[in-house]
Amino acid sequence: MKRKIIQIDERKCNGCGLCVPACHEGALAIVDGKARLVKDSYCDGLGDCLGECPQDAITIVERDVDAYDEAAVQKHLADRAKAQNKPQPPSGGGCPGLRAFTLATGGGCPGQQAKTLAPAKPAAGEAPPSALGQWPIQLHLVSPQAPYWQDADLLVAADCVLAAYPGLHRDLLPGRKLVIACPKLDDTGNYVEKLASIIGRNSIRSLTIARMEVPCCGGIQAIAEQALARSGKHIPVQTITIGIQGDILGRN
Repeated sequence: MKRKIIQIDERKCNGCGLCVPACHEGALAIVDGKARLVKDSYCDGLGDCLGECPQDAITIVERDVDAYDEAAVQKHLADRAKAQNKPQPPSGGGCPGLRAFTLATGGGCPGQQAKTLAPAKPAAGEAPPSALGQWPIQLHLVSPQAPYWQDADLLVAADCVLAAYPGLHRDLLPGRKLVIACPKLDDTGNYVEKLASIIGRNSIRSLTIARMEVPCCGGIQAIAEQALARSGKHIPVQTITIGIQGDILGRN
């Protein structure tokens, strides 16, 4: 049938991923560094993603495609959520040492166990220690029910920030709880919902977003801002932009 559907100009697309969380049907994904339609029948043609593209790479056209299939979309979203929440296997792969850990503790991957950390104080003449205040930190792995979120100042950082900014443990981490993600390479399908749950369920006091200067890193800011809006909370927000040479380019 002939109907309206989005079209992506791959020459303009820089793979920033901002369009992916904007599509509530899960019709978009980043594949080989470019935004692509997962399936024509998943796109309703309304174009919620258009305003999120900084490159103007997405337009709406009218052409012969499969009809929009709402039932297929719901199944697609459910299957994706199920796959993202699938527990690690007890043996034959997954987290190293999981089988022994499961027998000893009653279940769960050691890398996903919620822990509150107490950063150490440096001895005289020593380099500053880690200021990390909790574990885990990857957005896929953290639990919205973890106790360390209560009354927390939240830092949402692109994972490249950890490598690029030498003052991370001195300037950004102290007193904050951290989640990291890559908006370009991660499967970000449930990131907005996950982060909104963390903010909405807990008494988060403030939100700091740390991103790199490169355009594709704008996705981490979009995810955090959409999550805050979805949570219904009103808390102080600041965005810190880090240059690729490790300097702070701006705070707003």
